[in-house]
Amino acid sequence: MVKSEARMPSVEDHTENNQPSPRRPASRANQAPPRADRAQRRSPSLSELITLQWQHERGEVDLENFLLAIYFMRLGTLVDRAYDRHCQAKFGINGGDMRLMLALRRSGPPYVKRPTDLFRTLLVTSGAITKKVDRLVEMAYVERLPDPSHSGGFLVHLTKKGLQVVEHAIEHLANHSVLAPAMAQLSPEERKQGSAFVLRVLSALESTET
Repeated sequence: MVKSEARMPSVEDHTENNQPSPRRPASRANQAPPRADRAQRRSPSLSELITLQWQHERGEVDLENFLLAIYFMRLGTLVDRAYDRHCQAKFGINGGDMRLMLALRRSGPPYVKRPTDLFRTLLVTSGAITKKVDRLVEMAYVERLPDPSHSGGFLVHLTKKGLQVVEHAIEHLANHSVLAPAMAQLSPEERKQGSAFVLRVLSALESTET
């Protein structure tokens, strides 16, 4: 027998409910409630709504790991999408290409890595690294150098022009990250604990990679 339950709000409901309503003259009777009341009455975010829907549909299952994976994926997508737009507009490359340059930069002088090191670090295929290097060589952001330890192989070197671009990118990420508004709502201790939690989860996952 189908259970008779109140219908959970959908993403479409959430979108419609957030459409601006016609403005009316303010009066004492309908003035905005205090900030604390508004925070309590706010509509759930899309991720909170997804959580509620899954808990409603499969509440008999321990969904903690399932939902955490969703949170990580959505967070990564939002950050990557915003940074990709910035890289395209500012430097003419995508966010994935910038990650390759960042990997070279964090290795320290002389900013050189083997393609094998890069695709293992960036979790992409060797073919993807080749395409990225091709694009960055064309932009003069990196160059190929002979690999003395591997006949016919090459090294990827960050050029002076590429280094200047990466330095700008680092400052942008540090000072204008898409995460900044959300992080500003957390206390210093919450930010510290959150970073430690994410790093610990990632480290545990990476230790199981073959």
